[in-house]
Amino acid sequence: MKDRQKAEEIAAWRMQLISPLLADGLDAAKIRELKKNICQQAGLSDRTLRRYLARYRAAGFGGLKPKGKGRPTEEAIPPHILNQAILLRREVPSRSVAQIIQIMEWEGLVREGQIKRSTLQEKLAEKGYSTRQMRMYSDAGIATRRYQKKHRNQLWHSDIKYGPYLPIGKDGTPKQVYLVTFIDDATRFVLHGEFYPTLDQVIVEDCFRKAIHKYGVPEAVYFDNGRQYRTKWMQRTCSKLGTRLVFAKPKSPEATGKVERFNRVVDAFLSEARLEKPQSLDKLNELFGVWLEECYQNKPHSGLDANTSPQAAYRSDSKALKYLEPKTIANAFLHCEERKVDKAGCISFAGNKYEVGLSFIGCRVQVVYDPADISELTIEYEGHIPWTAKQLVIGERAGKRPPMPEHLQPRPAESSRLLAAAAQKNRQRKEQQVPAISFRAVNKEDNNHV
Repeated sequence: MKDRQKAEEIAAWRMQLISPLLADGLDAAKIRELKKNICQQAGLSDRTLRRYLARYRAAGFGGLKPKGKGRPTEEAIPPHILNQAILLRREVPSRSVAQIIQIMEWEGLVREGQIKRSTLQEKLAEKGYSTRQMRMYSDAGIATRRYQKKHRNQLWHSDIKYGPYLPIGKDGTPKQVYLVTFIDDATRFVLHGEFYPTLDQVIVEDCFRKAIHKYGVPEAVYFDNGRQYRTKWMQRTCSKLGTRLVFAKPKSPEATGKVERFNRVVDAFLSEARLEKPQSLDKLNELFGVWLEECYQNKPHSGLDANTSPQAAYRSDSKALKYLEPKTIANAFLHCEERKVDKAGCISFAGNKYEVGLSFIGCRVQVVYDPADISELTIEYEGHIPWTAKQLVIGERAGKRPPMPEHLQPRPAESSRLLAAAAQKNRQRKEQQVPAISFRAVNKEDNNHV
């Protein structure tokens, strides 16, 4: 065990020596200069350094380990057995080392107890087939290539971050607040960010609307699978805005890496905000706005070319911004719910009663409304032009009962259609019945053959 650990340390030291020579884009002159500096610092010859490089290119990290001295010893795992173990791991990457050994023992490839689990695990890792290495390249793995849109407003990201506790409860009790942000993919520019007192879809709607009013409509938005984003409202709104709605693959946090990285940057602000001890949500948002402008938007960003700041990158983009009419945006951000009209021609909505009309008693109508103003509702019903329903005002005296619509009033009849139809049905039933055979009649016809 000590020998193996020593060999690992030596290989790691040799890897650090040759790592500068493995960088891409080095010309011959630069390589010679690097080799000269390494040999002088480590006291090695150029031949030894070339041997390290050749071993690494041939066998990877394992090739840098020192070879044992003396007569060669027998391999712990023969090459053909190791190849079979690799094949079993490739067939089912989730197979454990113990399962691989058991399969080879059952198939008669090795004797029982011939291969130790730790030895096979080490050999598989040297060849690049450990469980962790295989997981990196699986479909559900986290090793993904980075991407970035070319122009602003082609894609927006959004996320919700849990914020600090503020004394904003009804009795002054501390209550947690939540930060919602919308970030542009191409420039990392924060289009809008704000702390809110609740955790529901309303905070996403408000932040989204403010970002659109300031910087136009995006071509697409990219969200995780939180319940605040996967709503019928979001689907309806994006459709009316002409924005493509995209959700990240479940259980893949790396897919929303840009906004997650910004959330980690916000941790620095929260540390500073604790020192200020804000006592209201407005004060916290005021501090956040100043910090966002001075410590992020106008600071060089490592993810942008030439360490440009997000604001400079967004402002200098040649792509034109797409703005919509305020009326169109307001219509897109309306909510829509279904309600049943009661026997008084009213619906219940948000704890209030609204007059819809006696003609729609028992019908299910669509209620379109703005969450910021529910004094009036727009009612939609198939085959009718949308109309406005106002809140029912209940006075001190009982109002006169409204007359029943003509199409719902009883219609006089001269006779009972039910009894007439029943009599007709009874006659048909009797006509279809077959008379029973009478043995008395048969006896009269032929007394000798009873």
